[in-house]
Amino acid sequence: MTRLLVLAIVATGCNTDIDEPWELDHDRIIAVRAEPPAILPGETSQLDTLLGYEVGPVEVKSPDFAQVITPGSLADTVSFNGTHWVVTAPSEERLAQVRTELGLPAGEPVQLRVGVAVAWPTEVMSPEGNGFGAIKSVFLGREGINPPILGLTIDGVEPAADAEIVFSTDETVETRLFVEADDQSDIVNWLTSCGTMHDFDLHAAYVTVAAEDRVEGQLALVLRDSLGGVSWRVWPCRAE
Repeated sequence: MTRLLVLAIVATGCNTDIDEPWELDHDRIIAVRAEPPAILPGETSQLDTLLGYEVGPVEVKSPDFAQVITPGSLADTVSFNGTHWVVTAPSEERLAQVRTELGLPAGEPVQLRVGVAVAWPTEVMSPEGNGFGAIKSVFLGREGINPPILGLTIDGVEPAADAEIVFSTDETVETRLFVEADDQSDIVNWLTSCGTMHDFDLHAAYVTVAAEDRVEGQLALVLRDSLGGVSWRVWPCRAE
């Protein structure tokens, strides 16, 4: 099973079949979130995926399968609780043993790398067949939170969580997207299935809508920080 999971991750993690990295309408794992991304001994972290589909809206769901990639001595720290895959941080004594095994300094957080798989069109507890793969790191032995999404504006206005984003069908009109982030240390991805995204990997991006573009869909923002944290927002969108 370990070999199958690793092969699934290597084969599909790059999503080389997509036309543009900002397009939402593809079957793929867009992001994997650990909540929280870093935990102290005895604490737990829940794993969730943000999924894109060729047909249908994006979805947040637990992976169908998860398994520790490294370090192998912590394979038992990932388990399924009946609804979600979770990571449970081991005791400080055990973390100390793993640090020695890995040659890490005393007190250094241990990076747990977890492979996750999701299968379409049916949910299966295996990365086999039509599974898709990704790798998520959870840091054991320290506290951490996912990055807050700050300063978010669309054309200068903060959008409500349930807002519908409306773009102009005049292709000379640019809808400006902004979020507070450091383009050097944070990773920002704007994605859409409506219109065309420009500067998708910068904190300041914009959308235009050409005659051949889709005029209904969703807009998404994924923000990753340098400590392994991930946050996202998704809105319905249309052009008129």
